[in-house]
Amino acid sequence: MSELRLVLGFDYGTRQIGVAVGQAITGQARELCVLKAQNGVPDWGQVEALFREWQPDAVVVGLPLNMDGTSSEMSERAEKFARRLQGRFNVPTHTHDERLTTFEAKGQRLRGEGQRGDYRQRPVDALAAALLLEGWLAEQALA
Repeated sequence: MSELRLVLGFDYGTRQIGVAVGQAITGQARELCVLKAQNGVPDWGQVEALFREWQPDAVVVGLPLNMDGTSSEMSERAEKFARRLQGRFNVPTHTHDERLTTFEAKGQRLRGEGQRGDYRQRPVDALAAALLLEGWLAEQALA
């Protein structure tokens, strides 16, 4: 992981895709933005702008597995999204188990800001992306 410095994380969804940026040196990530998606397809121009601005060394896409660890239709769609990112931007792309990151993100937002339930107004997708990215970075540091 020595050459790995900057990583973009994506919390894939059919209507919204959360994006975060993280640093391998610190193992920390922060929210960037939430991209709108039509049936899981983002505005690829916006994604390209993120890649141009951040020039990531790698990408991590959250893999929404079932609670028992098996794949789901959404995890298959997230893997397809990851393959598209790798194909379009030629950057090493990884998936990471994201079970409970959205739940954790909602809990953090609720505790931290007193938010009450309307996550359409203040989506947690980018926070979930940051949490899954930090989880992946922590795994890489142990490897």
